[in-house]
Amino acid sequence: MTEQSRQPADPQYVLTLSCPDKQGIVHAVSSYLFMTGCNIVDSQQFGDRGTGLFFMRVSFSAEPPVDLEKLRASFAAIAGAYHMDWQIHPAAERMRVVLMVSKFGHCLNDLLFRASIGALPVEIAAVVSNHTDFRELSGSYGVPFHHIPVTRETKAEAEARVLELVRAEGVELVVLARYMQVLSDGLCRELSGKIINIHHSFLPSFKGAKPYHQAHDRGVKLIGATAHYVTADLDEGPIIEQEVERVGHAVTPEQLVALGRDVECQALARAVKWHSERRVLLNGSRTVVFA
Repeated sequence: MTEQSRQPADPQYVLTLSCPDKQGIVHAVSSYLFMTGCNIVDSQQFGDRGTGLFFMRVSFSAEPPVDLEKLRASFAAIAGAYHMDWQIHPAAERMRVVLMVSKFGHCLNDLLFRASIGALPVEIAAVVSNHTDFRELSGSYGVPFHHIPVTRETKAEAEARVLELVRAEGVELVVLARYMQVLSDGLCRELSGKIINIHHSFLPSFKGAKPYHQAHDRGVKLIGATAHYVTADLDEGPIIEQEVERVGHAVTPEQLVALGRDVECQALARAVKWHSERRVLLNGSRTVVFA
């Protein structure tokens, strides 16, 4: 290997944008990157005829002295001309995340492990729980654990502590990894587009306690899980990812629960990965996922 081949690659960045759809957007973006001395590595786009919006994600490299500050400053003129909602981030940037959990730890354990081996491009800033069951698990991964109890009387105070932690740690994403508390409308608005939840896809068909047992009683042939953004409308937020598993008539309720844990972990992990790679763009009550 030569000295030249050992030189580090040019820094890579990710540009995401949405705007009213019109002619010339792709040309304007690609021309800007060319004129700025950048090289497009990957580009995906989608025009939604229903909403009249255009979505785009571009991965590109930039030769120094072009850097993040210069990119953001120079792209602003094009973004303004097309009324874009846009962001540019370093591709290598690891999104800071807070995981919230109650007493079911399968999704928490899965995300902690995936992050520890580099399968998720995130930095887990903290684990928050209204119980203490997973303090040792969090500590085994070197992740700070915050016990924030929640009662009807202390709900506002507890959410204020969560929001304070998010701000203090520079957190961009909150993941409800089976956190069994309904968030207030205020917190949902404050962190709009920045909270992902996981639930069994039996909702709303099988609400309440023991949904897998209810599903067993009805003889379902598919079980599943849905990862979605949290909104003030309970379990009605934009869907990011879903996973299903076919089951037969001989499966027991306990086996359904076990299968349900697996599909919940898979759907949530993919949703967190895609969000942290800035592949998910909000499109009203739906999402555009450049996976």
